[in-house]
Amino acid sequence: MPYLQDSAYINKLVKDAYFRIKNEVKAKHILVRTPSVATPKDTLEAFNKIKNIREKILKGEDFEKVAVEFSEDPSAKGDSINGRPGNKGNLGYFSAFRMVFPFEDAAYKTKVGEVSTPFKTRFGYHILQVDSIRKSKGEVEVAHILITDKTEKGEKLINEVYDRLQKDEQFKTLAREYSDDEGTKTKGGVLRKFGTGVMVKPFEDAAFGLEKEDTYSKPFKTQFGWHIVYLIKKHPVDSFEKLQPELLQKVRSDERAQLSQIAVIQKLRKKYSITENESAKSIFDNKNIRNISKDSLQSEILKINEQSISQEKFVNYIKNKKGKAVFELYEDFKNDEILNYYKENLEKSEPEFAATLQEYKDGLLLFELMQQTIWEKSTKDSLGLKTYFDKNISKYSSNDLAKVKGEVMNDYQNFLENNWIAELRKNVIIAIDNKQLKNLIKFYNKK
Repeated sequence: MPYLQDSAYINKLVKDAYFRIKNEVKAKHILVRTPSVATPKDTLEAFNKIKNIREKILKGEDFEKVAVEFSEDPSAKGDSINGRPGNKGNLGYFSAFRMVFPFEDAAYKTKVGEVSTPFKTRFGYHILQVDSIRKSKGEVEVAHILITDKTEKGEKLINEVYDRLQKDEQFKTLAREYSDDEGTKTKGGVLRKFGTGVMVKPFEDAAFGLEKEDTYSKPFKTQFGWHIVYLIKKHPVDSFEKLQPELLQKVRSDERAQLSQIAVIQKLRKKYSITENESAKSIFDNKNIRNISKDSLQSEILKINEQSISQEKFVNYIKNKKGKAVFELYEDFKNDEILNYYKENLEKSEPEFAATLQEYKDGLLLFELMQQTIWEKSTKDSLGLKTYFDKNISKYSSNDLAKVKGEVMNDYQNFLENNWIAELRKNVIIAIDNKQLKNLIKFYNKK
């Protein structure tokens, strides 16, 4: 696996992620969706549409107004049936790992006040505008009391709870008694710690607005009802040294890790001779491509150095893959084949890997030899075991082999091993550097 990742690139991604955790970005966006299985025509139409939308903003139209009119993200317009206002494309503050990686990357690479160039995620094409960037507030650990009744009755009840808090009644006790959040009320309203961009804005503002631990907010309203928030603990962002192992794990399991593998593939593309047979790729136009007979799929579709890859192999690759267009699956297939070729020839191209692999091979051979020469013989050679026992019977507490068989087998195994090593010594010349031996003895005596 280390050879399939660009370690320098991974380290850069980890450092970038730490910077993005330390610094939150505030942005708004416009989305033009593409179908889950997009054709080149679908992709081009979506790209042209987002490009035209961007032109309107660059010519002076208000981003939020354009977002309400054209964005295909439902949250931009809001939900008139349930009375939820639209966010006009505003996403608030967020940091690393909060958004899909291409979106996060575009946000942090766009200057404050500027509009990004169009970029693609799995949802479609986006543009975004960065409003500001600030130092991260870290995470908070809070408890809350929720009253889901949004009417005057609910407001009256939350105020009664607030009055009881001011009379020094326990927050946990009141949460268990009054909170409508079934998932937290039994725990005294305690939520998992969270950072910015996770909760709805009024809740986030109230939680991060509390300065001192063991203090609580005044009642406030969100789309879920009435709340009171109690601050348990603030968690500022740790140092890079402390967060590095966690960030490395997140980067490797996140979609950004694919970028590291892509970096390896790009290097291999330059290194290898890769040719494609355009006429063989005509099968992409066949709507029934997954059911073409094997006999009709024997043409070479791809060649990596001397290795020829047939149409049949590609069709087998896409047999159960339905989420992408055929031409996109072909690019995935090509990348996989480049990596497979690299792995199959890794022993030839990477001396360190070859040495490690040889160590494993030698170890397995030695294990097999020890098993045949010593371990199996000590358990299966009944005559040899009996002969050894008879010669050394005085060492054992019983003259009956059956009663001391385990002990005898262990001794017989050691006997066979010592004899084998003695035999091996006859066939090799052993030279000992006495000076180095003395240094080793001296070193270990100190310990």
